[in-house]
Amino acid sequence: MAGTVLDIESIIHPDILASEIANKWMEWNSYRSTWIEQKKELRNYLYATSTKTTANALLPWSNTTTTPKLTQISDNLHANYMATLFPQNKWMKWEALDKESGTKLKRDIIQAYMDNKIRQSNFTTVASKLVQDYIIYGNCFATVEFEKTFRKKRDGQQVLDYVGPKLVRISPYDICFNPSAASFDKTPKIIKSIMTLGEVKKMIDDTGNTAYQAIFDKMIYARNAVKGGDADVSKGNAYTADGFTDIKNYYDSNYVEILTFYGDIYDYSNSELLRDRIISVVDRAYILENTEQPAWSGKAPIFHAGWRERPDNLYAMGPLDNLVGMQYRIDHLENLKADVFDQIAYPITKIRGDVEDFDYAPGSRIYMGEEGDVAYLVPDSTALNADFQIRALEDKMEEMAGAPRQAMGIRTPGEKTAFEVQQLQNSASRIFEHKAAHFERVFLEPALNAMLELATRNLDMVDNIEVIDPNSGVSVFRQIKKEDISGNGKIVPMGARHFAEKARRVQSLSTLWQLKQTDPGVAPHLSGKKFAQIIAEELNEPELFGENIAVKEQMETQMAAQDNEADMMEQMQIAAENGL
Repeated sequence: MAGTVLDIESIIHPDILASEIANKWMEWNSYRSTWIEQKKELRNYLYATSTKTTANALLPWSNTTTTPKLTQISDNLHANYMATLFPQNKWMKWEALDKESGTKLKRDIIQAYMDNKIRQSNFTTVASKLVQDYIIYGNCFATVEFEKTFRKKRDGQQVLDYVGPKLVRISPYDICFNPSAASFDKTPKIIKSIMTLGEVKKMIDDTGNTAYQAIFDKMIYARNAVKGGDADVSKGNAYTADGFTDIKNYYDSNYVEILTFYGDIYDYSNSELLRDRIISVVDRAYILENTEQPAWSGKAPIFHAGWRERPDNLYAMGPLDNLVGMQYRIDHLENLKADVFDQIAYPITKIRGDVEDFDYAPGSRIYMGEEGDVAYLVPDSTALNADFQIRALEDKMEEMAGAPRQAMGIRTPGEKTAFEVQQLQNSASRIFEHKAAHFERVFLEPALNAMLELATRNLDMVDNIEVIDPNSGVSVFRQIKKEDISGNGKIVPMGARHFAEKARRVQSLSTLWQLKQTDPGVAPHLSGKKFAQIIAEELNEPELFGENIAVKEQMETQMAAQDNEADMMEQMQIAAENGL
């Protein structure tokens, strides 16, 4: 019937560049559809309370118990990664690249500033969520933002709450890119975010830009035009946000989808190559913002780490991906064994011939004819040995995920010497250290340096930060300006890459010191002064070491004792003179 079909493009008049970015989002999102389905299956197993919500639901067993082995491995990996990445308060340092940036004052100011911002912005809390993504999805994504927030006091006065950079997690479902690109840094990226119409209006009003207001008016006009008509809308799939059934359902909602493009793109409407751009698209139809990337590197400050990298594919595998089938097998065996046990305890009854009705009870009688018979159909009890297979599968899953039982504090069978225990601990943490060091090197380090760069570019005021004096432990406040945190160097996280290595060296030094104490033949050839100096350096506590400091402290103790003795003698002499 004429007039029942409404062409959406005749209403919204989309920008060519906006449509190109929206098409790229749909194209790249379709490439990872298999990956998304695999992650949904993994999440179903991780958070399952029974097999009814997993692939095991198709099995015929009446028992639906799930053994949360994948969940336990995930929690174990998360705890160990966090302990390895952030083993102590001092887990990062400033490495200068020239003499001016390497002075003690400059180093102390930059490190104090970063320590303060990491503490105030809940950096480790966000990092914990990113480590969880690293384990579950095998991929974690984040960016950095500069934030200036205020809070209102009781008297109505607004005071500065926080100013500085912060780490922001990006959900793996909300970012798309070309998975076959050579590197993540160079490929363009699109990040999806959802806002309400009110939030978009507030953002536009805060900027005061009339061009933004014109775009908002177009958005409202398109919504009113589609919602006000009864006709079907054709060609609306390209402008429908993910999660909505059609364009009408999307426009009827109070939400606005924003696709933010980062990178290089060719603008067909103007026959121009746009380099290092940030382009925001609303409703997959209008360009809300098109600006140049302000970062000094010219690249988007978006960071990615993959657990097990694949060749020619930027979507890495996670430590749990290969274990889903084994979890399926464990639940299958567990419920099979439970069903067999139920049949043994309450078996099926076989009745043959003429048998009167009877009740199951101790000592009950059953009356039957000459050819009648009553018997139990008891299943083969071999299935009860599934416990051995289940235990073998669980041990194999822990080993394949890089989470051996020693890392949880569970002792393996057999007697061991102290050296064997230390060797087992070192071997058990090897995969942890490798994967944590990879996360630290390719993710945390560039993110921390991007935070410092963002602060250097955007700090337009004096910032008061809390600095804890390392000698006294007293908190003091220092005023920081942009020039104070500007330097030629980089922030290096040293938790995973240095702490475990230092712990092993300190352990070896302690063993060598015991040898020096017990073996008189070795003692004359080992320097006690060097031992003390090296241990102080390894522990990052330079105040522990001093040239002959023990002799000086002993002399101070003796002098204090002599002074105390002299004071006592003087008091006794005065008392004797007074006849006391």
